[in-house]
Amino acid sequence: MRLIQHKKEAYWFYRFLSLGYDRWVNPLFWTPPMRAAALELARLDDALTVLDAGAGTGFTTEGIVARVPARQVTMLDQSPHQLARARAKAALADCPKLLGDAERLPFADDTFDRYVSAGSIEYWPDPQRGIAEAYRVTKPQGTALIIGPVRPANRLARRLAEAWMLFPAAEEYEGWMRAAGFDQVQAKELAPAWYRDRRGPYALAVSGVKPAPGPPRVALRGAPEDLYAPLTAKQRALVAARLVTGAAAGAAFVPIGAVLALRARRRG
Repeated sequence: MRLIQHKKEAYWFYRFLSLGYDRWVNPLFWTPPMRAAALELARLDDALTVLDAGAGTGFTTEGIVARVPARQVTMLDQSPHQLARARAKAALADCPKLLGDAERLPFADDTFDRYVSAGSIEYWPDPQRGIAEAYRVTKPQGTALIIGPVRPANRLARRLAEAWMLFPAAEEYEGWMRAAGFDQVQAKELAPAWYRDRRGPYALAVSGVKPAPGPPRVALRGAPEDLYAPLTAKQRALVAARLVTGAAAGAAFVPIGAVLALRARRRG
């Protein structure tokens, strides 16, 4: 597991990243055209109920409520700091907002017509568990959509990324979806304008349809990580060390995107 691919570390990471997330992160790595292309796979309309799991500051949710009434779109995130930013956005005022865990969703089976999760899987300690939860809460014939990064082709970027958080291989996304029980699995490649590397995709949107009611097909072992579990002094020190080191890797990764974006603008 990567350094920030743990719930306590991710919680504190976003305590600070939330301060500049919409200003610095989204413009480089998760842009409006990428969001629009990804959400096409969800086949949204105004009659649906939608869960946005790992909704964060609500950037993806803003794309959802452009098609679905906000009162029908539930936002869930484990970070109160990210959701505080979402609460300040007028377009999201009517969205129910819950603190919760994407690997332990507080909803009954077969609750939502659509499940969307963007930029969250990279922090899940157990991605298969998170996707199994997506399957569980999606209604029969409903669609789940997972959006996330792909392991970078650039060697330096890959080393920083894999120290920081989870960057799955493209085939892992589809494998997790099929193992959970989703049918009609399809993937769409996504990239910001500055990304020019032809060796592999920058990110993926992967969707699947739940064929029947009930729980996922995959058998899961153990319990998910607990954000609120008490820690010993040694465990607290380990969390702090992983947080600092992982955040440093993330901080080094961001300028790579900035430099490549600047180069793309100069060429274009």
